Amino acid sequence: MSRYYYSLDKDQAFTIRGTVKLLNVASSRYGGDWHSVPHTHNHTELFYIVGGKGQFLIEDQVFPVDVNNLVIINPNVTHTEDSLNAQPLEYIVLGIEGIELATSENSNGQFCLLDHFESVDISSCLRNILREMEQKNTGYEDVCQAFMEILIIRLMRSTSLAVPAEPQFVSGNRQCAAVRRYIDLHFKEALTLEQLAEEAHMNKYYLSHAFKREYGVSPINYMISRRIEESKYLLAETDLSMSQIAQLLGFSSLSYFSQVFRRTQSITPMEYRQSVR
Repeated sequence: MSRYYYSLDKDQAFTIRGTVKLLNVASSRYGGDWHSVPHTHNHTELFYIVGGKGQFLIEDQVFPVDVNNLVIINPNVTHTEDSLNAQPLEYIVLGIEGIELATSENSNGQFCLLDHFESVDISSCLRNILREMEQKNTGYEDVCQAFMEILIIRLMRSTSLAVPAEPQFVSGNRQCAAVRRYIDLHFKEALTLEQLAEEAHMNKYYLSHAFKREYGVSPINYMISRRIEESKYLLAETDLSMSQIAQLLGFSSLSYFSQVFRRTQSITPMEYRQSVR
């Protein structure tokens, strides 16, 4: 009797389980109702071209695509796709959270495009995910997640794709700057983190983390600081009452305005007005 036994070396195993999550899958084919505008996502998108020809607009650069091309767009990178009417573009796309992929040829890590990438294994994984999502049999979510993990590992085996040592935040920083400008223009309004995230087309938790990393303060606290700075001008240069200033700057009450002002400036609004006059 012949018998072969292998054990896994858990210390050396490469695993993405528990950190990478499949969010969605779609199959798209160009039609007369096709309308795509530049947009971003807070997750990675993996496009596999299965038919036709077209082009991707990625961060103001145009890249032609053809059958068996693989396009990976990392989080918060502006992009859109277009089709050639004579040969309608068709692709399968996965939305994947918790990972970024890059190649050595693309040093900025925002996206990667693999030309004439043919792989039965890759195509099979994508179509299995699509079929499972369509049929929704018992446990289909776990099956789709497993196929996605296999897909990523096989991609990394057969290509120069790798997980960057440090994620790239160039585009995310630009979005944070846009959020900051929006706050500068609307800080007197009753802004919420959900509203700011919607404006930036970002997940609110990612926005809060990215904004704080960029500016050292959360979006809401930045909005409050802008209100306080404006209140200091109004206290010094106008005769508006405390209640009027609180209402004008979007504070829910005079007591809350006074509380925030004292916490940030170490004196009350009235004491500040008296000191500057």
